[in-house]
This record gives sequence, C-alpha cells and structure tokens, in this order.
Amino acid sequence: MTNFEENIEVLGARVHNLKDIDVTIPREKLVVITGLSGSGKSSLAFDTIYAEGQRRYIETFSAYARQFLGGLERPDVDKIDGLSPVIAIEQKTTSRSPRSTVGTITEIYDFLRLLYARASDAYSYNTNEKMVSYSDEQIKDLILEDFAGKKIYILAPVIKSRKGHYRELFEQIAKQGFVKVRIDGEIRDLEKGMKVDRYKTHDIEIVIDRLQVNQDEDFQKRLMESINTAMYHGEDVLMVMEHGGEQTRYFSRTLMCPTTGISYPNPEPNTFSFNSPKGMCPHCSGLGTVREINIKKVIPNRNTTIKSGGIAPLGEYKKSWIFKQVETIAERFDFKITDPIKDIPEAAIDMILYGGNEKFSIASKTLGITRDYKIDFEGIVNFIQNQYKENPSASVKRWAKEYMDKVTCPECGGSRLRKESLYFKVDGKNIAELASMDISDLASWFEKLPENLSEKQFKIAEEILKEIRSRLQFLLDVGLDYLTLNRGSKSLSGGEAQRIRLATQIGSQLVGVLYILDEPSIGLHQRDNERLINSLESLRDIGNSVIVVEHDKDMIERADHVIDIGPRAGKHGGEIISQGTPEELKKHHTLTADYLNGTKAIEVPAQRREGNGHTITLKGCTGNNLKNVDVEFPLGKMIGVTGVSGSGKSTLVNETLYPILNAHFFNAVKKPMPYKSIEGLEHIDKVIDINQSPIGRTPRSNPATYTGVFSEIRSLFAKTPEAMIRGYKPGRFSFNVAGGRCETCQGAGVKVIEMNFLPDVYVECETCQGKRFNRETLEIRYKGKSISDVLDMTINESVSFFENIPKIYRKLKTIQEVGLGYITLGQQSTTLSGGEAQRIKLATELSKRDTGNTFYILDEPTTGLHFEDIRVLMDVLNRLVDKGNTVLIIEHNMDVIKMADYLIDIGYEGGKGGGRVVTTGTPEEVSEHPKSYTAEFLRKEL
Repeated sequence: MTNFEENIEVLGARVHNLKDIDVTIPREKLVVITGLSGSGKSSLAFDTIYAEGQRRYIETFSAYARQFLGGLERPDVDKIDGLSPVIAIEQKTTSRSPRSTVGTITEIYDFLRLLYARASDAYSYNTNEKMVSYSDEQIKDLILEDFAGKKIYILAPVIKSRKGHYRELFEQIAKQGFVKVRIDGEIRDLEKGMKVDRYKTHDIEIVIDRLQVNQDEDFQKRLMESINTAMYHGEDVLMVMEHGGEQTRYFSRTLMCPTTGISYPNPEPNTFSFNSPKGMCPHCSGLGTVREINIKKVIPNRNTTIKSGGIAPLGEYKKSWIFKQVETIAERFDFKITDPIKDIPEAAIDMILYGGNEKFSIASKTLGITRDYKIDFEGIVNFIQNQYKENPSASVKRWAKEYMDKVTCPECGGSRLRKESLYFKVDGKNIAELASMDISDLASWFEKLPENLSEKQFKIAEEILKEIRSRLQFLLDVGLDYLTLNRGSKSLSGGEAQRIRLATQIGSQLVGVLYILDEPSIGLHQRDNERLINSLESLRDIGNSVIVVEHDKDMIERADHVIDIGPRAGKHGGEIISQGTPEELKKHHTLTADYLNGTKAIEVPAQRREGNGHTITLKGCTGNNLKNVDVEFPLGKMIGVTGVSGSGKSTLVNETLYPILNAHFFNAVKKPMPYKSIEGLEHIDKVIDINQSPIGRTPRSNPATYTGVFSEIRSLFAKTPEAMIRGYKPGRFSFNVAGGRCETCQGAGVKVIEMNFLPDVYVECETCQGKRFNRETLEIRYKGKSISDVLDMTINESVSFFENIPKIYRKLKTIQEVGLGYITLGQQSTTLSGGEAQRIKLATELSKRDTGNTFYILDEPTTGLHFEDIRVLMDVLNRLVDKGNTVLIIEHNMDVIKMADYLIDIGYEGGKGGGRVVTTGTPEEVSEHPKSYTAEFLRKEL
C-alpha cells in the first residue's frame, strides 16, 4: 500500500466507458488528465473521483437530513483512498436569472453593500447637501441653544405635498386630542367637518405644543415629551417654528436634508440591493430595463388602412367588439376605417392607442334623429401592457413582447436602485458608479480609497476593504480585468463564468482541498493562459491538490503529473495509456505524445483560398465596447475572428452580425446591437449559427432524436410492409408517446426504484429488458433489425446499414465525419461529454443542405476537443469552404487560427481597452503586426 498522505488511489473504476482501471494520483500537485474527446477523462475526474467525494460528504449527514438531499449514487468503483474534500469547477454556465451579476456571484457586491451601509455619507437628492440625523438629546440641546428665550411651535409633519381633502385625517387628529393644525403654512383651529381643496397639493402638520424656551428642569422635561410625541406622529421627523415667523427648521432621528426636510431611512445592506424591495428601483423592479411599447411595431406602415390590418395587434377587419369600438371612434372623429392611417386625425389615433372614455351624439341625416354613442375603450397599448403583466400564459406574453422593446429604465437609468440609494456616497461615488467600473479601474480606486476616508470611516471599513481588495485581485489574476460588477451573468461566456467561479474559490483560501476543473482555458487567449496557470499553481502551493481535465498544450507542459487516457474514444477508450511527468509522457507513442513532441501536427495549408471576390461589409458597430468598428467579411473563405477575452469578438459576431443575417433570411426577432449599415447580403442565401449552449440534457434525448435522424428512421419503419398491414404510423416507433413504447418503464428502458435513505437504484425494465418498446412494435423489422436494435447500433455500423437511404445516410455520415463514429444512436445525452455534445450539435447543423452560399458562424468549436479531434473537425470545415460556403470561427486555438484564410484580430485589450480592429489579412500578414497579442503567438506556430 502506498502512503495515503501522498496519493489518491483509485481502484477498479468502471464508470461509463472506463475499463476497470487503477490509477494513482499524487496529492498537492497540479495533475492534468488528457486524451481524446470521449475517451473517459471526465468519467474519471467528475463521475468517479468528484462523485465519490460528494457522496462521502453527504454520508456524514444524519439519515433524516439525507432524505431531503436525495441520495447520490455510489460511482461504480471498487475503492478510492486518500480522498480529501472535493470542489468541482465545471463548465456549467452560471444562473440564467436576469438578477444575477458578476458582483453577486463573486460576492464583491455584498461587501460593497456592507461598506455603503456602514461608512457612506448621505446627500439630499433635492439640494445635494449632506444629510444630517440627530438623537432626541441632540435635538433638545439644539432647540435650547438656538431658540433661547423665544416662543416656538413644535410641529409634526403628517402630509407632504399630496392632494386630497383629508377630512378623515382631521377627524382623527381631533380624536387624539390635538386642537391646532398648520395647513400650507397657516395655523388653524381644528373644526368639525373641516376639509381642504381636494385638487391642490397640501402640506399638513399637527401643532404638538407651544412653548416659551427657558432653561429650567420642568421645561426641559416637557420639551422632551413634546419631542417624543412629535417624532411619533411625524414618523421620526419634527419641525420647529418661531411664533410669528415663517421659517421652519427640520430635525430628524433618521437621515434628513436640513433645508427641504426630506428624510431617508437609515441605510442597511439591503438598501443597496436591487433584489430587495428596500433597494430596488420601483419602476423596473431592480432589473435595470423595462419593456416599452414601440408604436412603430404597433402601426408598422402608416399608408395602410385599419381595415386591411394597419394596426398590427388587431390584424385584419373582423366582426368583433374591438373593431366595433374602433368604428365608434371613427364616427366620433369623422373618418372611415378604410382611410389610410396617415390621414386619420391624431386625436383619434391617440384614443385608439391609449383609450378614452366619452359620450357623444351624432345627428342621423336620413332619419332626422340623433343617436347617442358611448366610447369606453382601454386602448391597444394599455391592453398589450396589461396582457404582458397580468396574463399567466407564456404564449400571450410572447405575443405582447412582439410589440415591445427592452429599454433602459428611465427612472434609475439602468442602475437598478431607487433614487435614495444612489445618493449615499463614498469618496464622491455611489454604489452604482462603482458597479459600472471595469474591475481594473475599480481595483485602483480601492487602492487609493483609504487616503480619502475620515478616521472613523476608515476604522469601520478597514476589514471590508481588505476583503474587497483581495477578491478584486483574484479576478485580475484570472484575466477578468475587463468585466464590470453590474454585468449580467447571462451575458458571460462559458470560460468567463468558470474563471469567475475559480476566482471565488481562490478567494476563499481553503487548504487541503481537491479541486477538479473542466477545461478552464476555454475562451482564453494564449496571453491570459499564463495568468490562469499561475492561479492554479498558487492554489496548489497553499496546499491543495488540483486536477485539471485539459487539452491545452501549455497546461500539459506546466503540469507536475499527466495522465493520458485512450487509446481511442468511447468504447475503444477508457484505459490509461501513459502517465508521468510531461517529459516522460512525450517518450510514449500515444496520440497526445505525438502532438506534443511534434511527430504529428496540424499542418498549415500550402496556400490560402482566394475567396469568391464578394464581401459583406458591416459599418459603424457600437454595441457594448465596440468603438465604431467597420469590418469586411470576405466570402468563400474560412474567416477567423481572434483577440483577447472581452475584446468584443462575440459582440461583433454573435450580437451584431448574426442577428442582422438571421433577421434578413429568417425574420428573426432578436435585435442586433447598434450599427450603421451592412452591404453584400445578396451574396449569401442562408446563415447557420453553432454556439456553445449545451444540447438537451435529459435521459430521453439522444443523438438520434437531437439530430432529427430518428424521425426519418421511424418513418422508414412505418413504411415497411408489415407496419403498413398493421396500420402503424411513425408515432408507433417513438419511445416518448404511448402506443408503441413499453408502458411499464414508459419508454425509458430502466425503472427507478426509490430507496429511502439510499440512492435511487436504476434497474432494467423487466417487461421489455431495456428495449424501450413493447413486443408488437419490436416485431416490425427492417433488414432483420428492430427499432430497438437500430438504437443500439454505433454510428459506424448504422452508416453502412442505412447507406441506401439518402436522408438518413447524410445525417449519420456527418456525425461520423466529425469523429463520433463510436457513439450509439440511442446513447443518452446525459452521458455525452462536453466535446461530444458540441460535435453532435455541429453535425446537426452541418448536415443541413448547404447551398454553396451558406454563411456558417461557429463560436469556439474546439471546446472539449483533443488535437486529433481538431484535425478531423478542420477537415469537415475545409470541405464546406471548398464547396464555396463561408465559415466564420471565433477562436483562441492556434491550430485553428493558423488554418484560416483570413483573420480579423480585435483588441488590443479586453473591456474598455478593446473594441477596435487591430489588423486583418492572412495569418502570415497578421503575424507581422507589432502590437497584436495574437501575432506573437502566431509567429511561433508559423
């Protein structure tokens, strides 16, 4: 037995495709697990080591607590020794909620809220003066000092500039025993049935007491009682007025403006939270954006008539209550619904859109009598807004959204907070201003902050500042200096989200933990890779073990220990083919070693394609951080878009170019980021976008259903003679609907047996033996195979099996070409690795008929791919371009970049420092550029 202190021992791992392997992993080292995509790296790291660590942790809870957690399955492994607590940092993207931001995930915003609640100065939003607050004792002393020897009134404000007649209020005040009130600056006696003008705004104060100020004991006692009473009725605010004078002075227990008397509640951390009712802007509920009706969408063309459907939400004329109302409005304003909308009086359009309520009568010329009409119409705009807010149905909400635009909230200007919260400042800045600074600027602001704080503030804030500064430093270390704290987590790329979680983990400074990371280098430019590897080494150096599943060359070469899993993927993988230091690894003849020591390489093409001479020119892009960029995309080439993380690649391609093309060809509704003009759309005839979002992760989804080939296979089975005789339709061969499926397991092939206190057990369904279908369905055979046999075939087998059926063959052939010949058609999507899922998605899109003029957009297609898989993928993409299509790839991987025909490098930095086109041209031309970060690394490759 080896020493537990030094190693993690895994014996007999058989999860997924692992072939009963034993492996020893050194502790407190940086260990990289590498190998082909689908060879079993994640099965070893996540499904075996992490799952077991997680399960042991949950085992420590009482049986009572465990039943709420749901048991975790024991991974299929004989034993694991030397395991410490495990934290996994996976590719799973962060929460999709619009309320989640970089600040909330990293918890920096929580510390900022604490800082503002405890050490900020409040300012009045009316006069911008510093707010003051007093204790009752201080108020008493101030009154004795400032009004010595004078006659004063003590007043409690109850109404501040609001409309109403306030009859009930006056009755209530009288019942409480007060005799005088001050209304709009004039002191009056309370009378029975007294009220004020209902349509004017009023200020009303109760006269609590009239006093002659002096210094004796009794007077001070009486003054304190009056102050207390006034504070009670005036909700912690009171006013003091000299007898016969006009000027009043405000005093308050809470923060208050000395001139105008507006008061703020004392700040709490949730005063600055946009997720709490105390802090959120009431207009947009703390989201920073609101949906507003866009009149142009409601009336798209003013030359049409109402009758022919000129008002989009109403559609064409039909006999309905709404059109009856519109006709009544037409009578009232004397127009016809067959008139073009531009000729209809504005007042009428206004009433149709915003509603109205009136009665009118019209004399009928023929009968000589007058008829009375009544309009009571809520207005189309109001109707759409109410439906959007009130209606529970998703489809109605979607309908309403068609006529609305997302705009920045006019009340809070996108800061998400209520007005009061924005007037608490530290060193002249409010919390929203800090949240919108780049992390690099924010870090330097916090470095200088202590010099600008008062002694008391510094004492309160010292600990908080330490926390904030260290957390910001970790974000800088993993290369995220260009993010802002208010950036929604929805808009983060997978690599960014993972690095944020990494920074949060490094920030917690745990020791003796086993960290498992899933390809942290995704979405990272080679330049930032260095920083990332340094952060991982610092995690290791404070006494943690770090296991990284990774294909990146630099990462493998910097590791202390490398485990190479292979030899191929899927059922041909799952064995350890070599392990040791990177140097030892290179001596073996494995695929990974061949690429590392240069025996094999992805070759640079001998010549670059000329393209077809056409271009798409996009001008004046200003979305996010783009600085008024003009870009040309030459068609018929493979285009690479490069640049450091956060430089604006995704904004340019995914948020500007793709929505424009998509709207042009497929009438999509997503609004592109702002741009001035685009030319050359006539040279392409469709666009296909392949992004990073994961494919369906339910056990019922599999490669056959996802690529749509299963529908074709079902139709084929339904056309066999036996199925025709029995009258089976394609639905008979689906395992998701009743009819053909086995009803015992509802087409899942397995049954779940719930065990209280123990993990659920999955057993093969005894009725269908895991075949998913009932006996009658399985009797239908095509070339001797039942539908269940087809689902159990690997892609390689099925390609030859279906070679005579072009529709099926084309889709399967594409899956085979992207290097997934080893997976079965019916493999559950939950068991696919990230790289496999990415390629199935790719195959689905690539198998669509290309027209020779298709524009493909791929966002980091090498995610989860080994060198060998990248070579296979590039072959597929090159074939597409050879047919005349255009392929645009956003990528950091040098092997892909060097194969492009044309590069567009965006930079120079991320965030504010990015958003410009640094250089364009062939990889050879780009590599000459002196300042481009991409050029540095390209020179080495070429």
